[in-house]
Amino acid sequence: MGKIYGYARVSSGDQNEGRQLMAMRHHDIPMAQIFVDKISGKNFIRPQYRRLLSCLRPGDMLCITSIDRLGRNYEEILEQWRLLTRKLRVDIQVFDMPLLNTRHDKNLMGTFIADLVLQILSFVAQNERENIRRRQAEGIAAARLRGIRFGREPRPLPHNFEEIRSLWEQGLISAGEAARRCGMARSTFRYRAKRLS
Repeated sequence: MGKIYGYARVSSGDQNEGRQLMAMRHHDIPMAQIFVDKISGKNFIRPQYRRLLSCLRPGDMLCITSIDRLGRNYEEILEQWRLLTRKLRVDIQVFDMPLLNTRHDKNLMGTFIADLVLQILSFVAQNERENIRRRQAEGIAAARLRGIRFGREPRPLPHNFEEIRSLWEQGLISAGEAARRCGMARSTFRYRAKRLS
């Protein structure tokens, strides 16, 4: 029997992975064998996950608290599951779904049930990610309708901006010269000038 590893993931740096780590310590996984990423689950380009893959050997066990901690993209979750279980020959245990424990029931029926449950949970994980994105877009659109602006406030225009813009529009000075006189980048000058036209 190989080593037991844990993988935890939260979507951003301000989220807390403590609940996942507590569950792994409860299953006696050494802290040195737990890998944590603070990054979106939309794909598998994650530094700690890559490090974990390089440590895994046939017969090892990888533990995660739930399938959405592995990822939120349906196709990629299935692809990684196959990579782990078939190519690397690693067992996987998902704590909140006992049916997803590849170390038990390695017969045809057990494999079929695990594959079926995995497909359903992977679909649910991706569907939730898409719902989050949709709700976020709806929230941003509603906020914009209420007049809320996003991003940095634009810097105030210099007092001579109108005069310089007029010279530029008449072709008396170049955009580069106009931008220099206003103390801004050429692209910023053009953008601000066109917005006021």
